[in-house]
Amino acid sequence: MRIFTASLATETNTFSPVPTDRASFEMAFHAPPGQHPETPTLCSSPMLALRRRARSDKRLEIIEGTAAWAEPGGLLNRQAYEGLRDAILSELEQALPVDGVVLGLHGAMVAQGYDDCEGDLLERVRALVGPKAVIAAELDPHSHLTPKRVANADILAAFLEFPHTDFYERGEHVVDMALRAIAGEIRPLISTFDCRMIDVYPTSREPMRSFVDRLKALHGKDGILSVSFIHGFMAADVPEMGSRMLVVSDGDKARGDRLAEKLGREIFALRGTTMMPTTGIDEGLDRALKAARPGRPAVIADMWDNPGGGVAGDGTLLLRRMIERNIKRAALATIWDPIAVTFAHGAGEGAQIDMRIGGKSGPLGGEPVDARVTVRKVAREGWQSFGGSRVTLGPAAVVRLAGSEIDVILNTNRTQTFEPDIFTNMGIDVAGQSLLVVKSTNHFHAGFAPIAAEIIYVAAGATYPNNPRETNYRKLTRRIWPRVEDPFRA
Repeated sequence: MRIFTASLATETNTFSPVPTDRASFEMAFHAPPGQHPETPTLCSSPMLALRRRARSDKRLEIIEGTAAWAEPGGLLNRQAYEGLRDAILSELEQALPVDGVVLGLHGAMVAQGYDDCEGDLLERVRALVGPKAVIAAELDPHSHLTPKRVANADILAAFLEFPHTDFYERGEHVVDMALRAIAGEIRPLISTFDCRMIDVYPTSREPMRSFVDRLKALHGKDGILSVSFIHGFMAADVPEMGSRMLVVSDGDKARGDRLAEKLGREIFALRGTTMMPTTGIDEGLDRALKAARPGRPAVIADMWDNPGGGVAGDGTLLLRRMIERNIKRAALATIWDPIAVTFAHGAGEGAQIDMRIGGKSGPLGGEPVDARVTVRKVAREGWQSFGGSRVTLGPAAVVRLAGSEIDVILNTNRTQTFEPDIFTNMGIDVAGQSLLVVKSTNHFHAGFAPIAAEIIYVAAGATYPNNPRETNYRKLTRRIWPRVEDPFRA
């Protein structure tokens, strides 16, 4: 059984001012063929799942291609996309013939001239391998499920959890289906249903917790191989933006179609009830200070200045208010500011310098903060965990604002905050803080819930287009909620 595997992934916020290019992949993650480390990235777990299967099953011959991941950002440079795509296609062509292709994708990549990068890649893969080879791919639920992808793949499945704590398990799930399909044990058929809506669906709370648990219980029963819920990604102006159900049945498309529609209409009935409750800046700070306990800090999520949604992550609105209110024993992760990091490294640990922090990408996230700071720590490469993977911060620094007890982590590689070790790796005692501020919408939840006195979601303002009712979509032609109250009505 001869299988080619590769990964190409990023999440594109088409409204973001931060362009994505080849250097964005090289900063975050780029592994040439056969050089993927033993720890997966968010979107490359099928590659490692296949590698590990092959170690115990000598019938498997795995040919590994390139794996590349860029942190979410703005529109992808056309030459960067085509160069990475063509490298993978060339590697596949050299590997032919193959029985199957298993890819780690994201599903929300948009490049100059390409609204559907993943559909383009899958179509080209199908043209190379022919109609009989099995093509399977893992997706992030914050993606766009397009007809071109469905037409060119035999198997598609997405993570079920948000935060994405199950990305490796779902990679194993995709690999298992692919191997069974190649062996002739199953005949996967894809069914989809357009829920005609867009929303935020955290599985760390109800009602999504129970819904996802029910999805998991459907796997492997009554001819259903896999069920995924594609949340959609509201920060992309593409024709297929929105939420969809995805079902893979074993040779019974009619059954899959019925289940996809049933579950999709259940999701539509939950519209407006799934997103986590949010507060403004001062209300959030008040709640946090009241909730904090010795050894158990309160955690505030600056949820819309989230680099994981493609924005810059250099907003200062929360930080400025913390300074004005003289908040004590607080730490913030992170503010993306490569220039400030360079200055901190140049000055060295222990130095006191004047520094301009954040506020460089645009006005909506706040003006830069000008302050006297003490450089408390510098790192040639900061990092944090995300499940079983390691996420780089690039060169990083911790600065303390003069006259305060506020520590700020500055990073070079834009990334949202996932785990408390982003603080401890940079020398910040988490238990010694009263308040931790993280730039993330919900991926931080799994890591921080065990240590937090309370988690508070603050809508502080940023460039992320978080109100789809008002967002200026130009390519979206379908009627979807909340732009239309009942899009199913003719």
